[in-house]
Amino acid sequence: MTSFRLKRVYAAPEASDGTRILVDRLWPRGIAKDKARIDLWLKDIAPSDALRERFHGKPEDWEAFCEAYAQELEEEAAQAAVKELRDLLKQGPVTLLYAARDENHNNAVALKAWLEENQ
Repeated sequence: MTSFRLKRVYAAPEASDGTRILVDRLWPRGIAKDKARIDLWLKDIAPSDALRERFHGKPEDWEAFCEAYAQELEEEAAQAAVKELRDLLKQGPVTLLYAARDENHNNAVALKAWLEENQ
């Protein structure tokens, strides 16, 4: 099975991206919907507002964020979104899009790691 790809939503879309899925709860600032070329916006798989606000800008709390996010990913709405992601991956490449500036500490990185651990 192909692995999920990660990309900042502000980066130019490429044909190799396959299905482009926004995994943030909020729409990215300053980007028009037509320019973003987002195929699907999965808000239900994004961290809750409370979790996002609790860890925003605190890379030193990365492990705690990942653990709390993993718990949220076990909830019913998130599990339905996970199933949808896995079904799309069977059809071809899937790129998880995020808006965060930090390319190493963001919800898409945590989500990809969780998806790979929980196949």
